[in-house]
Amino acid sequence: MIDLAIIGGGPGGYVAAERAGAKGLNVVLFEKRELGGVCLNEGCIPTKTLLYSAKVYDYAVHGDKYGISAPGATFDFGKIVDRKNKVVKKLVGGVGSKMKAHKVRVVKGEAKIKGRSANGIEIECNGETYYAVNLLLCTGSEAFVPPIPGVKEAGDAIVTNREILDLKEQPKSLVIIGGGVIGMEFASFFNSLGTEVTVVEMLPKILGGLDGEISSMLQDIYAKKGIKFNLNCKVTEIRGNEVVYVDKDGKTLSAKGDKILMSVGRRAVTAGIGLENLGLELNRGAVKVDAHERAERLRRGRCDRILDAGAHGQPRGRSSR
Repeated sequence: MIDLAIIGGGPGGYVAAERAGAKGLNVVLFEKRELGGVCLNEGCIPTKTLLYSAKVYDYAVHGDKYGISAPGATFDFGKIVDRKNKVVKKLVGGVGSKMKAHKVRVVKGEAKIKGRSANGIEIECNGETYYAVNLLLCTGSEAFVPPIPGVKEAGDAIVTNREILDLKEQPKSLVIIGGGVIGMEFASFFNSLGTEVTVVEMLPKILGGLDGEISSMLQDIYAKKGIKFNLNCKVTEIRGNEVVYVDKDGKTLSAKGDKILMSVGRRAVTAGIGLENLGLELNRGAVKVDAHERAERLRRGRCDRILDAGAHGQPRGRSSR
């Protein structure tokens, strides 16, 4: 019998597994991709690694401001991506070593909850059945791709934060739909390397959840570097590599890019896991509770929503990682 089964090997899942294993519990951790989740593989770590390379290049190109001259400074896009992959691989390997050190069994595959039985909570993965006394959900989040007309037909021109990290070649132009944290990270990186970047944002400012003064300051800095901003604009259609949008005055405009980054937010990964087999009712990906249970959980300092462990504990629907 498993003392604790954990679905999701991101920061929430692997830390919980490590702590439980250290206390002597029999722990099984299910992860369908790589240990580390979004943070280590598709979010914080790889983007910051890329941004650091871009910063080093910026220093070389604009070093004359500091009395440093580096004429003929160049970059190798392939090597920048390779370095990012090495950093990610090293950190993911470190998480794996921690799991082994604390005797946590890691099962690579997509786990599904089958329900409750006399043997405990029944979980199926890779054709094998597991029974656990306790279950911890740390399924994280995934990029939300809205059903904009033409998205499916655009094929490889559309990328999310996952696909854009593994591009083999630098795009000459990039259109980013969404001016949140993720979109701005990639806008900064590609702009520093010379890619023509255009941002289309529905809100009247970038980084909607951020302080307005800071947001405006950052936008001014990016605009001076050449990033084009189209705010108060709603995307209505994707035509191949062209984004069609309507501005606040109702005028239809468009922007073309070799790649189109879809960065309009994230949603909790709960579909298809089998939560309904535990008698849990979902509401937009969150576990639905009654007023009494909600009040009791709040009193105890617990959250009544499924948390996105890959977003460092941010509730479902936040665009930050």
